[in-house]
Amino acid sequence: MKSIAVFCGSAEGYNEVYREAAYDLGRMLAEKNIRIIYGGARIGLMGALADGSLQHGGTVVGVIPEFLKTKEVAREDLTQLITVHTMHERKLKMHELSDSVIAMPGGWGTMEELFEMLTWGQLGLHSKPIGLLNVSGYYDALHAFFTNMVQEGFLSECANTSVLMSQSPDELLELMEAYSPAPAEQLITKQTT
Repeated sequence: MKSIAVFCGSAEGYNEVYREAAYDLGRMLAEKNIRIIYGGARIGLMGALADGSLQHGGTVVGVIPEFLKTKEVAREDLTQLITVHTMHERKLKMHELSDSVIAMPGGWGTMEELFEMLTWGQLGLHSKPIGLLNVSGYYDALHAFFTNMVQEGFLSECANTSVLMSQSPDELLELMEAYSPAPAEQLITKQTT
């Protein structure tokens, strides 16, 4: 992996462990010479992620829509800051620039970005590894929901197991590096009527 799109919150959350994890992930990716593609903000977990990488000599590319430059407080000291017009263009550009995806804790925006990448993968539009950095059990309930989707017949088991998850960033990267995508036809649940 050379370039990871990281989706994470523009807020820090109530527990300091989230900010620390974002900073540590940024540092670790810098040390491994992996470029970060992220939302371009200097606040929240996004800011901590960029801090961790930039303070350790990493390469960080931000992608931010024009209308969010003041709301998310665009970070100007990045390796590169790309301004786009819409949220969809943001996701598309982050997808184009990355060869893998990590989702950290975040809110609706993070979930929307994650689910779009999961859907594109399920449809065979990309074969990138997608990992959830499960800081302090943040994604436990989502993982349980994915299992419920399978049990209720709305998601194939193959698609469910293609989502990689760990509380350890090192372990998550190992899982992502070893990832081998299933053919798209195995990812889509075939319904019979």
